[in-house]
This record gives sequence, C-alpha cells and structure tokens, in this order.
Amino acid sequence: MSRRGRVTVGVLVGVFLLFTLLGWGIDAYTDYLWFNEVDFVNVFSGVLLTRLLLFLAIGIAVAVIIAANLYLAYRLRPLLRPHSAEQATLERYRMIIAPRLGTWITVITVIIGFFAGLSAQGRWKDWMLFRNGGSFGVKDPQFKVDIGFYIFEYPLWRYLLGVAFTAVVLSVLGALAVHYIFGGVRLQGVGDRMTTAARAHLTTLVAIFVLLKAVAYVLDRRALLLEQHVSPGLYGAGYTDVNALLPAKEILAYISIVVAIAIIVFSNAGMRNLVWPGVSLALLAISAVAIGGIYPLAVQNFSVKPSLAEKEAPYIKRSIEATRAAFGIDSTETAPYRANNVVPQAGLTSDTSAQNARLVDPQLVSQAFTQSQQSRGFYDFGKKLDVDRYTLDGKTADYVVGAREINDDKLTAQQRNWLNRHTVYTHGYGLVAAPANQVVCGGLPYFVSGFLGDDRPPGCSSATDEIKVDQPRIYFGEQSTEYAIVGQEDANKKVEFDRPQEENNNAEELYTYDGKGGVPIGSFFRRLVFAVKNTESNFLLSDAVNSKSRLMYIRDPRSRVEKVAPFLTIDGDPYPAVVDGRITWILDGYTTANTYPYSQKINLANETRDELTGQGQFALARDDVNYMRNSVKATVDAYDGTVKLYEFDENDPVLKAWNKAFGGDLIIPKADTPESLEAHFRYPQDLFKVQRNLLTKFHVTDPQAYFSGQDFWQVPNAPDSPSSNIKQPPFYLNVQLPEQEQTRFQLTAGVTPANRENLAALISGSYVDNKPVLEVLELPDQTVIPGPVQVHQKMTNNAAVRQQLNLLSNNAQSQVLYGNLISLPVEGGVLYVEPVYVKTGNQDNAAPLLQKVLMSYGDGGTYVVLADNLKQGLEQLVDQGKNASAGTGNNNTGNNNTGDGNTTNPPPASLTGELAQAAAALDTAIANVKTAQQSGDFAKYGEALQQLDTAMTNFQNAQKAATGATPNPSTAPSTAPSATPSGSAAPSPTPSG
Repeated sequence: MSRRGRVTVGVLVGVFLLFTLLGWGIDAYTDYLWFNEVDFVNVFSGVLLTRLLLFLAIGIAVAVIIAANLYLAYRLRPLLRPHSAEQATLERYRMIIAPRLGTWITVITVIIGFFAGLSAQGRWKDWMLFRNGGSFGVKDPQFKVDIGFYIFEYPLWRYLLGVAFTAVVLSVLGALAVHYIFGGVRLQGVGDRMTTAARAHLTTLVAIFVLLKAVAYVLDRRALLLEQHVSPGLYGAGYTDVNALLPAKEILAYISIVVAIAIIVFSNAGMRNLVWPGVSLALLAISAVAIGGIYPLAVQNFSVKPSLAEKEAPYIKRSIEATRAAFGIDSTETAPYRANNVVPQAGLTSDTSAQNARLVDPQLVSQAFTQSQQSRGFYDFGKKLDVDRYTLDGKTADYVVGAREINDDKLTAQQRNWLNRHTVYTHGYGLVAAPANQVVCGGLPYFVSGFLGDDRPPGCSSATDEIKVDQPRIYFGEQSTEYAIVGQEDANKKVEFDRPQEENNNAEELYTYDGKGGVPIGSFFRRLVFAVKNTESNFLLSDAVNSKSRLMYIRDPRSRVEKVAPFLTIDGDPYPAVVDGRITWILDGYTTANTYPYSQKINLANETRDELTGQGQFALARDDVNYMRNSVKATVDAYDGTVKLYEFDENDPVLKAWNKAFGGDLIIPKADTPESLEAHFRYPQDLFKVQRNLLTKFHVTDPQAYFSGQDFWQVPNAPDSPSSNIKQPPFYLNVQLPEQEQTRFQLTAGVTPANRENLAALISGSYVDNKPVLEVLELPDQTVIPGPVQVHQKMTNNAAVRQQLNLLSNNAQSQVLYGNLISLPVEGGVLYVEPVYVKTGNQDNAAPLLQKVLMSYGDGGTYVVLADNLKQGLEQLVDQGKNASAGTGNNNTGNNNTGDGNTTNPPPASLTGELAQAAAALDTAIANVKTAQQSGDFAKYGEALQQLDTAMTNFQNAQKAATGATPNPSTAPSTAPSATPSGSAAPSPTPSG
C-alpha cells in the first residue's frame, strides 16, 4: 500500500474511533448526570466498573493465553527444515510474518480479546451475584447442596468454563497454524510429520482440553437438576438421570482425566507418536456414547417406561415441591367451597361482597374519562385505567383512577414544533378517580377528583375534590415520551401550559416548574453535550434554554425504575396513587433466576399475556425463569421524578445479594415504608398470573395424581371472545370471600378443569398485615357451576336478555361491549356480574357508556337478569329465587316466562297524544346528548344532560297520566340515560311509537 493509502486508512480509522468514543463518552456522561439526579450514582458506577473490569480481565486473559501459545509455537520452530515444495511455498509467508511477528500476534489477539471482553462485560450480573450471594437455607434434594450455589455461583462457573474451552480451542488452532507455517508440522517430505517440540505443545493443549471436559462432566451432574428430564414434562433429574446418567457423568470425568494423562505420556514420554493419544481420544468418545448415551437409554426403555409412574414418583414430588417453593405458592391456603346453592338467596341484597362488585371496567372507560375530564384534545388517560382503593368518610372502596397526561401524538401540527413539544406542553394535571361500582349521567363514571375547574354538570361528579392532591402536576408519567426543558431565570415568567382558566375555557393558565427534578443544563458545556446527544441545535440557539433550565428525560415510571434497578423485572402495570398529597407511581419489582433445582421453567412473556397485554399494560420480556419473588415496591414521584425502592420480601436472598452489591443501602428496609404508601400496595398482576397458571397444575401435590393429570385446571379465555385464545385477566375487587374474616382488596380469577368449561376453583391474592396471601376456593369435581365462558354464553343467549341486548344496539352506529365478568362466591353459591356498555358512533374514540348490568346466579342459565344497576339486579335475582321456591314459574322480571328459564317481553304499547309528544321530546334529548358527547364539548354535554333529565321527567308524568300506574320501561324511548347520581345507568327500552 502506498504512503497516501496508509494515511487515508489511518485517517478513516481515526475518525471512526473518534466518533465511536465520542458517542460512547456522551452517553456515559449523560447517564451519569441522570443517575446523579435520581441519587443512584452507586448503581451507575457499580455497573460501569464491573463491566469494565470484566471486559479487561477476560479480554486480557484470553488474549494473553492465545498470544503465549502463538509465540511459544514460533519459539519451538525447527531451525532446519527439509527441502520440499511445501516448504518452498510456505517460505513466502514466513518472510511476511517473521519480521513483524509481534505485530501480527498483537493484532490477532487484541481482536480476539476485544470480542471476548465484550462477551464478558455482559455477564456483570453473574459476577455481582457470585461476589455477593449468600445462602438460601435450603438444600437441593439430590446433592444436598445449598440452593445458593445454583443461583449465585453455577452460572459464572459455567461461563468461565466456556471461556476456557474457547481459549484452548483457539490456541490449538493458532499454534497448529504457526507450527505448520514455520515447519513444525509438515504434510509432505520424509521423516516425522511433527517435531518433538510441536507434538509436546499441541498434545499438551489437547490434554488441557480433555481436562476441561472432565470439569464439564462434573458441572453437567449439577446441570441435570436444571434441565427438563422428569416425566411428564417436569424439570430436574429423573429416575434414569439419578441411577444411570449421574454415575455415567462421574465415570466419564475420571476417564477424561486418565485420557488427558495418557495423551501426554504416550505422546512425549512413551512411544512419542500420535497413534495411542488418538486411540485414547477415540475411547473417550466411544465411552461418552456408550456410558453417557446408550446405557441411560437402555435403562429408560427397559426399566423405567414399563412402570413410569412408579419409578418417577419420587422425582415428580421433588419437582412439585421445588416449583411451589420457587414461585411462592407453597403457602397457598386451599379450602373447599361446595357452591350448593343454585337458587338466589335472600341475603344477596345485603351481602357486602355482592354490593361491592366492580361495574366500571378500566379497559372500557378510558375514553369516558378522556371525553368527560378534559377540555383540550391533547389530554389522555391511556388505553387502560387502574384500580386502587381509598377510604373516604370512613368507608374503603374500589376506585378507578387515571392520570391526566399530555399525549404528544395528539398535539396539532402547529403545536408540534420543537418549542411547544419540549418547553410548553411539559406536564399533565390531576389524578381523576371514580367509584368502581357507581355510574351516572347516562353511563358515565361518577368523578370525585382531578377536576380542571368548577364547571361540572350537576349530578355527574362530586362538588369538591374528595381525594386531595397538593401537587397535581404530572411531569413524569406513562405517556411522557418526549424530553422536557423547564425552569426560568425569572420566576414570574411562565411559559408552560398548566390548565385552562376556570373563568374562560379558551384561555390558558401558565406555570413555571420549581421542583428538583431534571438535570441542570445551564452551562454551555452541558447544553453542547445534550445538543450533540439529541442532534438538536436549539439547545444552543434557543432563548428557551437559560441558566436555570433543567432537562427531564427518561420520564416514564417503568423506564426510570428499570434504569435505577437493572436487576429487577418490572411489572407491566404501573399505577398512580395519591400518597401524602402527591401523585406517586407505584411499581412492583421482581427478582428472578433460572437455575433453581427441580423448579419448573416458564416464559414470562407467555405466562403473563392476556386480554389486557398491549392495551395499557406492558408485555414482559421473553425471559425463561424458574424462580420469582415480588421483592421490591418501587415508587416514582410524578412531580420531581424521585425514585425509591422499598424492600417488600424480607427473606429473598437474591434481593439481599443485589443490595449488598451496591453498597447495602440501595433498598429501603421494609420497616421504613410509610404507612400511607403501604395502604396503596396491591397484589401484583404479573406475579399473580404466573402463580395462577402454575397452580392449574401444581395444586396437585400427590405424584400419582399429577402423573395422571386428571385434576389439572386451565385458565379460561376471554368470555366475550372465547375463540381468540386470549386469556381472561384477573380483576381487583374490594370484597370478603368465604374463609376470610374481613373485606380485602384482592386480585381474583376463576379457573376451569382442563378441557372443560365448568368452574373448578377461584384463586385470590391479597395482603394481610402487608404480607402476601394466596388462597384457593376449590369447587367439587362434578360441580354444575359454569365457568366464565360458559356463563357468558348462557346469560347472553337467554331469550329475554337477548331481546333487550338487541334493543341496546338498535341502530348501525351502536355497539354492545361487555365489561369484566366477575365471579363472586357469595351466599353458598356463585354470583356472576358483567357490565354491559354501549358505544355509539363509528369513531374509535367514542366513549362506551355503561347501560346495563348482566347478572346470574347458580348455574348461570336459570336465574338471569339484565338490570339497570347492581342493587336492582340483586333484588330481581332474589325475587326469581323466591318465585322458583314457591313454584310459581314466574321469574319476576316484569316479563312473561317461557317455561324453560327464558323470558319474552310483551310488545311495546302504542303511544298517542301527550305521551307521544313526550316520547318524541325524549328521543330528541337523547340525540342531543349523543351529539354533545361526540363533539367533546363538556359544557354543551352538561346542558344536554339537564334537558334529558327534564324530558325524562315529562315522559314519566305523561305515562302516569295515561296509564294511571308506574311507568313500564318497555314503553320508554331507546337508550335513555339517567341523570341522577344514585345508581347505574337507566334502562334502554324499546323505541317509542
């Protein structure tokens, strides 16, 4: 290459390295600034130093080993080589390599060491756990070794063994190449094909490889406890492994040692040729096939398979016990629930759990929150809201809550310039909450907090904020995808959009951030750094960036916690809560492992996927784990972004190891958790789904019963779309289940027998004294109580119900949507509650309104009502039960009985005179409500609701005058909403006229 060519290549390489190192340096510096902001610099420095040290240690070690063997091969070259055509050909290569041998070796080994270091730095978690891990206090059932060895030590030993194999193999290949080039190994000519020095060098490397294989056999014995071997489909060492494969691995380890010695002796001290070393290696290979393959296969086929259940029983028991312990289901409290009552009991109307059944579905009411609780198009509550509980006026109840945030995607084209996106529309405002079983104003939730102003339609919300928030601004939220620049030199200068003015909805109130969140970027250097990082010159040129400016980035709560605690798996459903007057995001953090002996390995993404995944709930990574603990409760302050990690599981050795690795004060002790925060802790969804799925099989603890699989359960599909193969999600409820002493806020789910649709058990997870409790109510094997899919079909196929559902969707623009189907064990039977929503209009953002409540009791088909609200539905079910007990055959729903449990409505009455005029006015009012709702004008919507209330009153009065009796809902106009806050949505009867 010419001098100009060398200079050009050098310049290009230099520019590449400069920009690579510059980019890495800027990323590292901005990460440091971010960690310094959240006060977790020890995590940044700990991870960075560990990765750097591993990179250097493994990279240098591998490079030195290979370099030493390459240099040794060169030093052992023969000084005199026989003349041959082969050697003449190789001479040209020797002339190129020999003068710059050091350079060649350095370049090759540096490249290999670099990639080895890159691989090693990714193992920083294994190294930290290896250094800081402790004892589990539990020993594996086979070797009687503490579980801590498998969790903390085994992964690193296995990796180091792999590195050693790689280094030896590359050394053999490299040394063989050097020996060949410099004549130590020849393919042509007279005499030996290999010099004594070359033979000694290469055979020694091969012997080291075989010795490493002996170590691998020893680790393979432990690995058998981590692999899937136990029939049927369980993890751990089974009968064949324990009685055939384990001894085989031990024998092969000893054979490997003997073979390694034989290779060295026969190659150098004995016959000094490669025949017997080759024979030794061949014998090792044959032994591995015969002892490690054929013999265990023979034992499996001729000894185990003929009596598989009996032989595998002890090992099935090991796997069951290990799985239950590893996933925290070993303390599950199981109780029988007979569910003998299939007739609605009188106590239903006074049962607290029945009255607390949640009607407001967080998945369906997001648009109702957005349309009713915003006055700007860019406000959004996300695809799914959250459920929490609050104590108001001494009563604890479920509330559906949502944070009002700015959705950057909903900003108009004019609003989406750089200045507006990053310095004006910087934060959301308020936590909006509504009781979970109360709807008003035609199917809307009854809002009790998070108001933007005092302009509220009467009866549609509380007069004042019932959940007090001292700082309602949300700078850190789930929809905070853009970075924000806040802070002003002049505190009186306000540029951030805060909320609409109360006096004038078209005007805006502005705000200036005065918190401690964000990274200060007042200096020119920091502005330059972030200008380069974000490829944005406005950091340097815009007047919006000043000496008091602070940059907020990585603002969504889940990403903040994942960055602060990279060793945790974060639950897919963060939720906001008001804690001590501040909006706080609460997240559940899991410690996981995949090397717990005999425990069943599951894929987190598959086990936690259900109907809500991707609909406001994050999907977990596709990690295979066999140990899981909800060890941490993390919080993120919505105003200043402060991240705190609170210990939740005091006995988790993995969390203790991580806390020790980062100085011992990374995690706040459980005893220091504020009671006001504990009051909002809830059983985490993803952990519950994993435990629920495992309990479908591992509730069976008898090995013989597990082997037969007859008592297995399954998680039902979503009731309203059973063919989609999407699982039904669990639900948060504030109820008291049988065997419980008081009402709890708990996560509940029903399961059905495998390949059947009837209900098998109800599983619930809750906290008692801030400790997790998992409970199972198991129904009899031959129960007639239907499961969720079956009961949904029975209820919606009921003749009377089907007719009324058809009336709810009596035009092409109306769509009936079904909310969460809740199964409640009450009064010795099972009550099913399913809210029915109606979505009017073809727009995707149209708000579904709760119009009816679909309820049944017992077998799901005999006693069915479609009521206006929960109280009315319970009363109608009780009346049906009384009538059935009296043998009247009347289900008391105001309809005619068909004799098969189904009902039919009488034809609607013909309307005339004043009644017809009132009905027409009511239809007009309903149309005005729908128009106002679709327009998003909240003030106009409130006026339309008031007009609707007046029209409804006039219609009822006209009906009384015409019939001299209480109005029959079957003669009212279609989908008439209620304007009173006392109950659920009003009926949706037949059209007038």
